Amino acid sequence: MIKNTAGHKPYPIRHYVKLTILISFTVLILDLVISVTSVSIVKQQSTRYLQDTADLYINRINHDFAYINHYMGWTLANDDSLNMMNAHELSSKEFLNSNEDLFKRFSELQRNYGQEFNFFFYLRNQSFFLNCAPISIDYSDYRELREQIISFIDDKKVYEKFYSRWTPVLVNGKYYIINIVPYYNRYLIGMISADNLITPLRQINLGANGYASLIDETGKDISTLVSNSGKPLQKESGLQKLFQSRTTITNEFSDTGLSAKMVIKFGAFEKIMIAQLLIMLLFFIVTSTLCAVMLFFNRRILGPIQSFSENLAHLSEDGQPADFKSSKIIELEQANAQFKDLVDQIRNIKIAMYEQELEKQSIQLDFMKQQIKPHFFLNCLTSIYSMAQIQMYEEIEQMAMSTSKYFRYIFQGSEDFVLLAGEIEHVRIYLDIQKSRYRDAFVYEIEQDALTRDMMIPPLVLQTFIENSVKYAVSRTDEIRIRLTVNRRIMEGEVMNVIEISDTGPGFPYEVLDKLNQGEPLDQSKGTHIGIMNTLKRLEYLYLRRAAVSFSNAAEGGACITLCLPEFPVPLTESGQMR
Repeated sequence: MIKNTAGHKPYPIRHYVKLTILISFTVLILDLVISVTSVSIVKQQSTRYLQDTADLYINRINHDFAYINHYMGWTLANDDSLNMMNAHELSSKEFLNSNEDLFKRFSELQRNYGQEFNFFFYLRNQSFFLNCAPISIDYSDYRELREQIISFIDDKKVYEKFYSRWTPVLVNGKYYIINIVPYYNRYLIGMISADNLITPLRQINLGANGYASLIDETGKDISTLVSNSGKPLQKESGLQKLFQSRTTITNEFSDTGLSAKMVIKFGAFEKIMIAQLLIMLLFFIVTSTLCAVMLFFNRRILGPIQSFSENLAHLSEDGQPADFKSSKIIELEQANAQFKDLVDQIRNIKIAMYEQELEKQSIQLDFMKQQIKPHFFLNCLTSIYSMAQIQMYEEIEQMAMSTSKYFRYIFQGSEDFVLLAGEIEHVRIYLDIQKSRYRDAFVYEIEQDALTRDMMIPPLVLQTFIENSVKYAVSRTDEIRIRLTVNRRIMEGEVMNVIEISDTGPGFPYEVLDKLNQGEPLDQSKGTHIGIMNTLKRLEYLYLRRAAVSFSNAAEGGACITLCLPEFPVPLTESGQMR
């Protein structure tokens, strides 16, 4: 019989050199594509991060402006200090005491919102203008600002532009943002310089040549133009504009006509791509050199190495490499001895990696437990605030106590399992808080089999699904019913605790229900479905795939979720391995 050796056809070393060159060229092209894609992705992510950071800062400034405006209006209407000052002589004791009280009030406001804010008052009857908090501007700017504000107040047409609205004014070549709040013949003025307002955005890394500035309604820069490195901006040449990548982000302030502009210049990313190309060029040169060396040392080196490789491929039954015959190359003989030691090390490394993977799963579990905690504390504070406005003191006490109990449970220890009774009580408190918000929009029922009193359950599992029902089922038009039942059943010879959560709302959308039943992940890119997906992962980790969760829509309408949990979870040792 003739042995078929077609699959082992020998090739000259030139063939392998050509193959190496082809692979090197392919890797070079792939690295170029990956470099361009990586730079693009990093730029997009950085731009998105900077956009979110700017949004947070703009929202904070909008809140500060609104509060300061409200505070000045309230002071004018309710504080007697300005009334007393307006009714007495400038040198009288009553005037001086009231002025001191007003100064203390606005000094406290300035400490809360930053020393860069300045506050002034103007008594029109007495033509008296003075600061009511420590000022951080030059005296020359103060005098010019005083004259402009008095002229604005006297000119009704111009004054309408500044009425309770933060508006830029030019004072001695610098822009300030002012807000004039009137009450009869008394006025309070808030002010901050354009440079101080934009300073926090200049601390963001926008690239060495990037910059942040404040612009008015016409798009004109009203703050000093300095780069991210703190140097004055220089006019760019044509070549710089052509090769310098940039992204411009503009965010508007509310009710001001002002906007924050950030120009991001990512010059470093292009340098990274050039560095990668140089590395690939070096790789290509080194590969070509190695191919030439292979031609020269083919018989002296490649042959013994091939023999060494074949010996290493044959391991003995106990996992040790086979004995290596002498090749007259000391290095290869030393490598053989080291390889035997390496096999033992690899075996130990595998064990260590297995333990690390279990630890990683434990860490991931703790992370997901933190991630699924509800974030509706702002709604609770808003509800308490609304109750306080209409003096619902008894309801405020109940709401505050329920909220306190709710968050005490949320921030409890890091146990993987808690008593079901505590979890149900937490759900009851959550539903009572939501009823304070939605009034008669829904009712709920909770039933628990007596046999399940000592049942243990992962914390916040029920909370996630109940919260989902409230979010998507409750409306202010029709009253819906939320039902939670817990009982114990024998399923396929195993004791299972069955928890059913149902509502009479619109039910799951078809595409969402189909994905849940197929075990496919839901889209979380818009910040939705995070709680459900993380809860399913938690159950999978904690019960080692023994728990079952099913989703359905009732025929008469509404969503239904059924959890089948084993009687006892499989315990883990401290190292993360099953007992």
